[in-house]
Amino acid sequence: MRNIEIGTKDGTAKAALVESSVSGGNKAGVILYMDAFGPRAALYEMADRLAGNGYAVLVPNLFYRFGTYGPFDAKTAFADQVTGTQIRKMLAETTQEMTMRDSGAFIDALSENGATGPIGAVGYCMGGARALNAASAWPDRIVAAASFHGGNLASDAPDSPANRAASIRARVYVGCSEVDNSFPPAQSARLAEALRTAAVDHIIENYIGTRHGWCVRDHSVYDEKGAERHWKRLTGFFAETLGG
Repeated sequence: MRNIEIGTKDGTAKAALVESSVSGGNKAGVILYMDAFGPRAALYEMADRLAGNGYAVLVPNLFYRFGTYGPFDAKTAFADQVTGTQIRKMLAETTQEMTMRDSGAFIDALSENGATGPIGAVGYCMGGARALNAASAWPDRIVAAASFHGGNLASDAPDSPANRAASIRARVYVGCSEVDNSFPPAQSARLAEALRTAAVDHIIENYIGTRHGWCVRDHSVYDEKGAERHWKRLTGFFAETLGG
């Protein structure tokens, strides 16, 4: 893993880059969009596992505009008044538009570091919507976008992924937990209809028995069986769309 800095229109975003050991050809790249607790060991481990499938994986700090923070403890951060308030502020003030704009710089960073092949995106929690919206903002570069326990994927907000579906050219995979107040059944149905109407090749799959956050090892609701199922789906999805 290498720590790099990425120049954006709003400043400098720090990121971790985990590079594949596979040589030759046009290497595919993946942007891993973080959850609300920021870049940390659990996400770097996930990036390393993805990179083992032949990809260069970038984990950017989406909250870079706030300077130094965290790392947060995923099990306790929201329960603590100070850190909970800090995270909610960063979530509210890091808009979808900001991340969509930043994603162009993330793609360029992958290319500059040898990932000149197709680009995929995957996001967890807050990163789920951002991965799908990145695909809508950069349809000529991002060919696959996946969301796991992503919230507000089909809200009334103009920048929700459902409302930007017409701009998506990537294949889309959405994995949602059995009970998730941030992505209830009504939103799932609305997203499915928006993707169908836009002729987007997509799958929306329910992971029965899991809760919001089940994929990430340091979450209190981490579910090993569900997480391994997520890995099977994600690596198969990227193998079909990115190669490897």
